[in-house]
Amino acid sequence: MMEPEAPADDAGIAAAIAAAAARGEPLSIMGNASKAPMLRPVQAARTLSTRNLSGVTLYSPAELVLAARAGTPLSVLEETLAGHGQHLIAEPPDLDALLGTAASATLGGAVAANLSGPRRVAWGAMRDHVLGMRAVNGEGTAIRSGGRVLKNVTGLDLCKLIAGSHGTLAVMTEITLKVLPASESTGTVAVLGVDAASGVAALAAALGSPYAVSGAAYLPAEAAASVSALAGLASGPGIALARIEDFTSSVTYRCERLAAKLGRFGSIRQIEDGTSRPLWQAIRDVMPLADRPEAAIWRVSVRPSAGPALAAVAAALGARWFLDWGGGLVWIAAVPNAATHRTISEAASAAGGTWMLLRAPDTLRTAVPVLPPLSPVLDRLTRRLKAAFDPMGILNPGRMYAGI
Repeated sequence: MMEPEAPADDAGIAAAIAAAAARGEPLSIMGNASKAPMLRPVQAARTLSTRNLSGVTLYSPAELVLAARAGTPLSVLEETLAGHGQHLIAEPPDLDALLGTAASATLGGAVAANLSGPRRVAWGAMRDHVLGMRAVNGEGTAIRSGGRVLKNVTGLDLCKLIAGSHGTLAVMTEITLKVLPASESTGTVAVLGVDAASGVAALAAALGSPYAVSGAAYLPAEAAASVSALAGLASGPGIALARIEDFTSSVTYRCERLAAKLGRFGSIRQIEDGTSRPLWQAIRDVMPLADRPEAAIWRVSVRPSAGPALAAVAAALGARWFLDWGGGLVWIAAVPNAATHRTISEAASAAGGTWMLLRAPDTLRTAVPVLPPLSPVLDRLTRRLKAAFDPMGILNPGRMYAGI
């Protein structure tokens, strides 16, 4: 593949796309390629990168609004926000270790993939915090949606449509986000020695409590043992973890109250701020599965009560797994073959959930669906949207679905 074309402004992105559309030539769209191993491989001779579209273009701490160009590394945004005691609400994960890449994840990539961390269970997904964006469609035409204020009425909300489309509809060039003050302290209440069903029941009680839990995960013993912050706690079937973030005094009080509430489920330990933060970063970045480079990775989303059943399917396959989002997000690392994929995807669908083959060898992610097949109605709608945004079908063709 040729060296990526990486324009330094919106006009350069638009010109590159217009030229490719005129030639009918597919483009592989990326930032720093940190998520290239995800979903289906894109068959394109040319690559268009947003890596040179970098930098914060607007930051108003008092208004809780930040805008940055799409190729801006997330680490730059996090550092900028931390300087004012603020943070990205959706807690987007750094998947470098999981995906085996060494690139810096970008803002555009985070929004294009709509990946969110543990805070998703309380504060919503990455797309929910996008206030506006500039982008270029598959004809090389600049488009704009939303604005730079918390309340805007600037037309159709294309932001939520483009977010999560993995570069198949348009190439984002600038994104405006809502941000929030970062917590002064973080605490975690751990319920030790519980199986998945009891762990999810404990997490449901925590999430239903008045103590504003912002993270709820269950790690079986093997997964827990791989997280250094849980050293010495990974005994018995597994550990349920509930996080609280706020002012230090409030976190201390609420963790004590939550610990008393969850005592009926098992032995309780409270994890303090200095250990709690790296613990949740490890969960955010899927580190319990990152030491399985030979495995394929599935990301399954179901109702929380169905999480333990999906975990049982994974265990029967000899897979490593853990649960986030109160049991509603099941991470699975298993043997990369079609039979395993079929078992996991069918179990997820039977539970009324959805799934993504997040990482696998090219031979597997080319041969099997990496997302649930679309119903006839959704298939027609998806193709119409693709044709409206990208008439020549040149933007990341086949990335999500074969032939689209």
